[in-house]
Amino acid sequence: MNRDNEFLGTEPVGRLLFRLAIPTIASQVINMLYNIVDRIYIGHMGPEGDLALTGVGVCMPIIMFVSAFASLICQGGAPRASIFMGRGDRESAQRTMGSCFSAQIVVSALLTAVLLIWNRPLLLAFGAEESTVGYATQYMGVYALGTVFVELTLGMNQYITAQGFAKTGMVTVLIGAVCNIVLDPIFIFLFGLGVRGAALATVLSQAVSAVWVTCFLASPRSILRLTRDSMRIRPALVLPCVALGVAPFVMQASESVISVCFNTSLRAYGGTVAVGSMTILYSVMQFAMMPLQGLAQGAQPITSYNFGAKNAARVREVFKLLFLTSILYSTALWALIMAFPQVFVTMFNSKPELVAFASRALRVYCAVMFLFGAQIACQMTFVSLGKAASSAVVAIVRKFVLLLPLIYLMPRLMEDKTMAVYTAEPVADFLAVAFTVTLFSVEFKKSLRTISA
Repeated sequence: MNRDNEFLGTEPVGRLLFRLAIPTIASQVINMLYNIVDRIYIGHMGPEGDLALTGVGVCMPIIMFVSAFASLICQGGAPRASIFMGRGDRESAQRTMGSCFSAQIVVSALLTAVLLIWNRPLLLAFGAEESTVGYATQYMGVYALGTVFVELTLGMNQYITAQGFAKTGMVTVLIGAVCNIVLDPIFIFLFGLGVRGAALATVLSQAVSAVWVTCFLASPRSILRLTRDSMRIRPALVLPCVALGVAPFVMQASESVISVCFNTSLRAYGGTVAVGSMTILYSVMQFAMMPLQGLAQGAQPITSYNFGAKNAARVREVFKLLFLTSILYSTALWALIMAFPQVFVTMFNSKPELVAFASRALRVYCAVMFLFGAQIACQMTFVSLGKAASSAVVAIVRKFVLLLPLIYLMPRLMEDKTMAVYTAEPVADFLAVAFTVTLFSVEFKKSLRTISA
């Protein structure tokens, strides 16, 4: 066993999870500031703020799709590197990281070309209107140039956390977020660049973070190091990472498809106000769910390492603590949103008509959020255990089997067509949680038996 990481198998679980999760949660929340701070500033740009906000909101599905490729390669690769370290196979862990690094650069080049060539057609396909597509193309035209920085920052930071360096991982996104918060008002208002300024601030901030991540992983401070030999793409190592990354990829990439479906349905039933409200609702949901994902990612290196080390009792203990903490958080947050929806909405826009409509919609959209802690805990533990098929199944069921059809079915069943579209989310979440928990209870026992024999 690699002594550099043995604390993952020996330190008390409660203290260890707290130590790793707090910086990871902070990282997730800070990372969301890249886009949310943009939206807050853009929403307050003046008379055109609501149209600009809606235009940038249309960009979000494409941005989510781009970000999902970091999960496809590295969110599957980081748990596999942790499992290798638990087995004491440091060389395979290091080569896994290096191969994924190079694969991400290749993917980034392809994505950049696609975004630059098909900018406007993609935005129109994703729900932009003539009144908002100008703002959307301005934002995406600049954002596309920073694709490689986004991919490396989001992807390779997973490997910093996987080694147990949660605080260093937090610094990665903190550096970028601080740059973004400082640069946004300068570029948007002082230089008068508007939405282009918001995109430029984001790209420069992600570039700073990407340089930081790469330098750390190439330095002696990192247990796994980026070297010339390790960065050779090895299909035998990369392909299993991609297979395991399918679930988080589907979770994120499907948000693009779902957003398009939401936007087109809401535009048909409720117009620009309903689409603008969806941008706010999704921003609130993202910000609310980030701590849950951060908590699960903090548990990932502990679970993966001990699974590789065949310590079943410790794997079980980590999951129980993760599950309980996740449920408590999601319930507390649900209560706040139900009680004070307008507080969350006014963060993004203060126009009375939009605030009133979005506050009502937010209560509907987040109606069963208190259950979502169970979904995240089970789904992310599947990934930590290397259960590629199970993790992919629960992601696909929630998004494509349940939510996608319900977006179109619910308006046929309810009188208020616009609110019916928002209702699709809690109905799908309730059914998805029931399915996920049932599947997990079976598969988790099987996984533990394989390392207990």
